[in-house]
Amino acid sequence: MTAETGGMLDRIRASLPSLAPAEQRVGRLVLADPRAFASLPVVELADRAHVSKPTVVRFCRSVGYDGLSDFKLKLAGSVSEGVPFIHRSVDLDDKTGDVMVKVIDNAVAAFLKYRNDASTSAIERAASALAATYQTGRRIEFYGAGNSGIVAQDAQHKFFRLGVTAIAYSDGHMQVMGATMLGPGDCVVIISNSGRTRDLMDAADIARKNGATTIVITASGSPLASAGHIHLAADHPEGYDRYSPMVSRLLHLMVVDILATCVALRIGTPLQPVLKQMKNNLRTKRYA
Repeated sequence: MTAETGGMLDRIRASLPSLAPAEQRVGRLVLADPRAFASLPVVELADRAHVSKPTVVRFCRSVGYDGLSDFKLKLAGSVSEGVPFIHRSVDLDDKTGDVMVKVIDNAVAAFLKYRNDASTSAIERAASALAATYQTGRRIEFYGAGNSGIVAQDAQHKFFRLGVTAIAYSDGHMQVMGATMLGPGDCVVIISNSGRTRDLMDAADIARKNGATTIVITASGSPLASAGHIHLAADHPEGYDRYSPMVSRLLHLMVVDILATCVALRIGTPLQPVLKQMKNNLRTKRYA
């Protein structure tokens, strides 16, 4: 496996246990030779994996892509273009210039890797769910703990600027109470780096059982990743036990930016006068 395809293949590897046996055979074929998979026709792929052609397509959708063409396009892009990602930790003897380069390079490379790996179908489903919740006047809530709690607050602020009433909770008790109040038509976005925080798992279970659409932004293969209706994978090589997460926080903020932009486009024209009025009202808060 090359560094270039690492992110995409890591996600496939993490998803394998949850796939049907036939789809697992397709996944193992990808892992064995991603370059060949990206270039071979579906008939050859099906023959090599000993499955039907529809099974190859189902596998691509099961791991978060629109279909075989989308999957092969992303896979080919990862292999040929490449993201030269090697997560470089800061060393004790690093000079300021070394620290600056490592921190920036880690963040930029993580963004490029996410661009190649991200499932557009999952983002579209999440944005559509949030827009539908807004248009029907139902509740939108964001949950996160610790560092992810700050991302949840940022999400609430971004959606508030779009005229979307939302609330963010970083306290575990408030999250459980908030999830208890949710129901069909409501939407909750749960953000977690590790995907293993007990309070967030409890809130996700309650919200889902109550019929609310549950969107999770977290690492593939984590317990939280399979606890929601829609999983937006945020994978990176930074360990979730780091005292001061950097890449993960930036990645989560970027996913929120993408969601907010997609929701704004779905709301469309009604937003324009509101945003214009907000901008005019804020002018008095600035020095000329």
